[in-house]
Amino acid sequence: MRAFCKERSLDLRSNAKVFLNHRGEELTRFGVRYILAKYLGRARSRVPGLAKKRLHPHSMRHSAAIALLKSGVDLSSISQWLGHASLNTTNRYATIDLEMKRKAIAQVKTIPRSSRTPWKDRTILGWLESL
Repeated sequence: MRAFCKERSLDLRSNAKVFLNHRGEELTRFGVRYILAKYLGRARSRVPGLAKKRLHPHSMRHSAAIALLKSGVDLSSISQWLGHASLNTTNRYATIDLEMKRKAIAQVKTIPRSSRTPWKDRTILGWLESL
């Protein structure tokens, strides 16, 4: 992005629009939709698995949220970055993929067999304290 802005002589601290349409005006969501459809159409000819895939401007927003989540950014920061009024809205983006599930499971520590005692000899509170 820095190189792109430098090429266009844009000040990164300004409010100047970075992405413009063919008339030099601000790129709208409809313009983004058109560009995505155009390049998805081209990609479908080379990658048959894309034949039934749909791609919308909102897909880019979702992908950015997932990338931030995978990078370790907390949901509260992602929520603010996306401009959500409620953290519950951001939770919809936080659908964890299979890779993240595997990493989460890998972090779980198993309890050694020697420290396991039958449930009849312990209470739930005792078990929780042993963790």
